[in-house]
Amino acid sequence: MGIEIERKFLVSQLPFSLGTKRGAKIRQGYIIATDDGLELRVRQKDERFFQTVKFGEGLARTEIEIELSEKQFMQLWPNTQGRRVSKVRYPVPVTQGTAELDIFDGELDGLLLVEVEFDTVDESRQFEPPDWFGTEVTEDKRYKNKHLSVHGIPK
Repeated sequence: MGIEIERKFLVSQLPFSLGTKRGAKIRQGYIIATDDGLELRVRQKDERFFQTVKFGEGLARTEIEIELSEKQFMQLWPNTQGRRVSKVRYPVPVTQGTAELDIFDGELDGLLLVEVEFDTVDESRQFEPPDWFGTEVTEDKRYKNKHLSVHGIPK
């Protein structure tokens, strides 16, 4: 079991061009997504497939991820109907590691989010977001992918 320590921010406008950078195409869907922080999702990231279980809410959550075969993924994918997101993820260097910039498409077209993972809670608290990071939404459940997959972009 691992602990995911992550801060998430809105991005109103990119301060740079992605140009020729290649992002990872991601589609993910939720089999289980409860209000108390339990989620079971499947994800395709380019040509790799994963099943992830997460427990908890907020800054630090338990995360268990296992790699699936394409066949296993395809068997589970129909169970996510109505609870899916699609995006392209770009790694972006920041002063304290690498941020992951998500540019959503489909029903969430126009939404830009960036997240940064940390090894410790203290490290996350010391992080100073670059100017192009917008409002922090780490604790705002409306910006969790599981919520976005059902309810769309918050108003």
